[in-house]
Amino acid sequence: MEQAKGRIELLDALRGGALLVMIAHHICYDLCVFCGFPWVWFTNPVWNVLHYLDAGTFILLAGVSSDFSHSNLRRGAKTLLAALVISAVTFVMDMPILFGVLHMMGVCMLLYGLTQRFWERLRQRIPPLIPVVSVLGILATAKLVNGYLSTVPHLWMFGLVTQDFYSSDYFPLLPWAFVFFFGTWLGKPIRERKLPRWFYTASCPPLAAIGRHSMLIYIAHQPVIYAVVMAVLFLLKR
Repeated sequence: MEQAKGRIELLDALRGGALLVMIAHHICYDLCVFCGFPWVWFTNPVWNVLHYLDAGTFILLAGVSSDFSHSNLRRGAKTLLAALVISAVTFVMDMPILFGVLHMMGVCMLLYGLTQRFWERLRQRIPPLIPVVSVLGILATAKLVNGYLSTVPHLWMFGLVTQDFYSSDYFPLLPWAFVFFFGTWLGKPIRERKLPRWFYTASCPPLAAIGRHSMLIYIAHQPVIYAVVMAVLFLLKR
């Protein structure tokens, strides 16, 4: 995330920390699915809360980054392409991801890239409108976060799913798009350095390094975890 005065390391570090939490959650999932660990390792009150907080942080930061980006259309296309690669791999692994977090963020980046001038004019004319609508939108559509059962097919992108829908990672546009667009609004005061000075001087190099390579790590982490788990199981059975 760059600007004239350099990267804001805290944003990279937050993204890196969110990615590590997400990877830990996925490790727990693989241990339950492939190693027979109790499902309480993956679904428990702590993880259930952390899952939404962590995903919200990741998506919010993606929105913030969109205000820094020189081309959200190119960025969104790359993210969506990476998401489609993940879909292809997970279908082969019989753990299909139809519309996961990268799919959702890629679509949001493309939408923002196509309508960025509209959002900028809206922010100038009615400054509090975007954050207010975003918060109200999150509250109004929160029940769609895991998919709301519907008889109308092909609306899973928006959080309405039929009985036979399945995606091992699922992040519908509603309510998550509101989190993303709140981030795009937040990006402007961050970019203009209107936050307290500590926000721009805070440093955590290891997490920041992870955050700067978040896309590559996100794409690679699940196949790596799967390969390690399968290798350990193979060695234990010998």
